[in-house]
Amino acid sequence: MTKETLFALSLFPYLGFLWFLTQSGQTPRLALWGFYMLLVFVVVTIPAGAYTQLVLGETLANVDPIHGGAEFFLTLSNILVVLGFRQAIQQRKVAKEPPQIP
Repeated sequence: MTKETLFALSLFPYLGFLWFLTQSGQTPRLALWGFYMLLVFVVVTIPAGAYTQLVLGETLANVDPIHGGAEFFLTLSNILVVLGFRQAIQQRKVAKEPPQIP
């Protein structure tokens, strides 16, 4: 099995993961956006890789400007996931604090 085939097949479990996260209603909204942003990363990376391979004769990793542009979406995905869970943790802490008595 080639790495490209494995990459394509890995999309199905990830779509299942997204479905369950969405259906649970327990995932922080911002984090959920981050997990969906990973799909944007995949959608951007595939044509970027094809372009660098077919037109430039290089792998995507060897063409820094295009690689960096594609990786931006991965970085954005990670930031949204972290900020979403951070926000949820902070909201839970505030909800559990006893009222302040002046």
